[in-house]
Amino acid sequence: MTAQNSATSPKAIAVAASPQGTGTLLAALGVVSFSLTFPSTVWGLESFGPWSLVAVRSTLAALLAGAFLLVGRVPLPDRRHWAGLAVVAGGVVIGFPLLTTLALRTSTTSHAAVVVGLLPLTTAAFAAVRTGRRPSRTFWIAAVSGAAVVLAFTVQQSGGALSAGDLYLFGALLVCAAGYTEGGRLARLMPGWQVIGWALVLCLPLMAPASAVALALEPVRLTAHGVLGLVWVAA
Repeated sequence: MTAQNSATSPKAIAVAASPQGTGTLLAALGVVSFSLTFPSTVWGLESFGPWSLVAVRSTLAALLAGAFLLVGRVPLPDRRHWAGLAVVAGGVVIGFPLLTTLALRTSTTSHAAVVVGLLPLTTAAFAAVRTGRRPSRTFWIAAVSGAAVVLAFTVQQSGGALSAGDLYLFGALLVCAAGYTEGGRLARLMPGWQVIGWALVLCLPLMAPASAVALALEPVRLTAHGVLGLVWVAA
């Protein structure tokens, strides 16, 4: 069987169309998009202060998400879901962007990316506690082994002690894992894009005025890199 025929075989099509195959494909696309977040954040810091960058990116993202929700005529989530959405908002929309942006003022993008490699293990631990779902022993062995390598790298790169940037990154891991876990739980009850969309909209009343205040207090030096970085992290 040729490679082309193998790729289009009924078995391959069935795997790609399965929920697990779709989830894996979406996760891969998410990783590719996310891989540009740290470089884009560094670009954004060329033009904006850290607080301005986080507030403006969240505001733009909320407006974009709100437009999709309006066009789709998506009804408001049930009241029982708002507490979970607040956790997603605090961890993914505000906490992780803010803490990683503060870290990237002193840490390199490659260093930050490696430290954030602890996120799968951190998320799995939160999920095990929050939802009761237990990953396989093989997963834990792989995740803990990877975490040990990341921690050794972090300490070695920081001269034997954790830097302020590392502390920001570890804080970002905790809040992001909490947001991912709650978002995953809510995604079983409503479409995933609506989960992050409503979490963004929930932050808009806070982040819009925060943008105005931060832009007034921090210097703004617009460059092509800076604007492009802002647009990417917002979108």
